[in-house]
Amino acid sequence: MKKSTAATATAIDEQGAPSVRERILETATTLFYQEGVRAVGVDLVVERSGVAKTSLYRHFATKDDLVVAFLEREDAEYWSDWERVAAQEKEDADAELQAHLRWIARHIAGPKYRGCPFLNVATEFPAPTHPARAVATRHKIELHRRLGVLAKKVGTRKPDQLADQLVLLIDGAYMNGQLLGKKGPMHSLVAAGLSLILAAQRR
Repeated sequence: MKKSTAATATAIDEQGAPSVRERILETATTLFYQEGVRAVGVDLVVERSGVAKTSLYRHFATKDDLVVAFLEREDAEYWSDWERVAAQEKEDADAELQAHLRWIARHIAGPKYRGCPFLNVATEFPAPTHPARAVATRHKIELHRRLGVLAKKVGTRKPDQLADQLVLLIDGAYMNGQLLGKKGPMHSLVAAGLSLILAAQRR
């Protein structure tokens, strides 16, 4: 997903180089996403980022703090992409909803795709009290809310029901795409989504 311009701007130091915190977070983001959070230790993040361990702990007191920062970053970038797509179809809710399905499908089909980071982390940390799981839960609740708003705008009588269905479809595509790739069932994401929308509008 696209990097947030605002996030990038705040991560640059006075010399125009990425800040220490940004180097750590950028490295951790890549490692966590590619290899999984539990598989990546703090020592590996320190080695790959080229910073001292004391520097890492100065910015992130615990590994959990680093995982939360990783997911917060992913969350901000996801909604930045969402807003970019929404801005292109702001006068047509039907077109916007379809556009969201298409960009999600393109993201899943990308060569570096390794699943939804929020679902991945929620799977690795099943305890509902884990701080990273809280970020993942909040993200999925927001996805449902936004889809519900669009479902209401396209003229469905039960927008929450359509939002439920679309969330299940999208999350299913996120998981299936990770396992079977773009040639698996996820390639039907857009078509299935359009079928759900049309059926909801007819009811």
